[in-house]
Amino acid sequence: MTIKDITNCIEKFAPLNYAEGFDNVGLLIGNYATKVSGVVVTLDTLENVVDEAIEKNCNLIVSFHPIIFSGLKKINGKNYVERVVLKAIKNDIAIYAMHTALDNSIKGVNAKICDALGLKNQRILIPQKNTIKKLTTYAPQESADKVRTALFKAGAGNIGNYDYCSYNTEGFGTYRGNENSNPVIGEKGKFHAEKETFISVIFEKHLEKNILTALFNSHPYEEVAYDIVSLDNINQEIGMGMVGELEEEKSETEFLNFLKETMNAKGIRHSVLLNKSIKKVAVLGGSGSFAIENAINTKADIYITADIKYHEFYKAENKLIIADIGHYESEQFTKNLLVEILTKKFPNFAIILSKKNTNPIYYL
Repeated sequence: MTIKDITNCIEKFAPLNYAEGFDNVGLLIGNYATKVSGVVVTLDTLENVVDEAIEKNCNLIVSFHPIIFSGLKKINGKNYVERVVLKAIKNDIAIYAMHTALDNSIKGVNAKICDALGLKNQRILIPQKNTIKKLTTYAPQESADKVRTALFKAGAGNIGNYDYCSYNTEGFGTYRGNENSNPVIGEKGKFHAEKETFISVIFEKHLEKNILTALFNSHPYEEVAYDIVSLDNINQEIGMGMVGELEEEKSETEFLNFLKETMNAKGIRHSVLLNKSIKKVAVLGGSGSFAIENAINTKADIYITADIKYHEFYKAENKLIIADIGHYESEQFTKNLLVEILTKKFPNFAIILSKKNTNPIYYL
């Protein structure tokens, strides 16, 4: 088994195409062709995690947060990032991270928070834009079913709870091949009109390569006419944060105590209480101040996130409660999720949940 086999499994669950533009995801250290002896899964890659991988004879670390976030001009061990990189390279240990790609998955970081809190009717808080594309192509009528089926198998035509979705209409296409052509239908150098089917399907952008491969392999023409455009349609499956509802509403104090216990938070920093019940809950693991307004717009009663600054608490505007439970605490279930994904795919392989607590924040 190679590193590529492992990362393919992760990326099927959380495609890297949906990571935020500022992020640094994928294989940060190592070679995709390397055979894997074992995998350590962690939230952060620190020196003690590399030591753990060495001790467990694992040559791949799958980390949520990327140890290399901004560019490195020198690697001489002067800080914790450089020391981790040096130790990993010296011991032939690869490091892979997915960060916001997993944040943006409907079954990722925020879904784990929702599940822990028992929220129902879960949906994306901030759908990611420009994730859906549309393919239009034209096939001879007798080949239309074959082309359409190939596109469906490659992942095209999925809309919400429906699949095999397409739009089709009949017409005719014209062409004339030059002296270098080799037409499947018609003759070289002669004008030809052919009854064709117009086929239109949508697909998620990370599938584009697969969609085009399916199109070219199934289409009979030497030159395949097609076009791809990006759509502004909202993708219900990709985006930051989630919103859900409690089975039964709770008082503010009751819910905050429940939240503290469930998320094992050492403390919760929150905005002013509003003396109303908590029913609708918005969550966003990690630094989530940018989504306060989005949470307000959903009519959430409380917004759970981390890294809220002093003046940002004012943004609650007495419309909801902002609850900062801590960065690590909001993402703590992520490594368990990654272990679940990998062990389900590779049940008899060494997938090890790191025992290292990488939370850099302590409380007196």
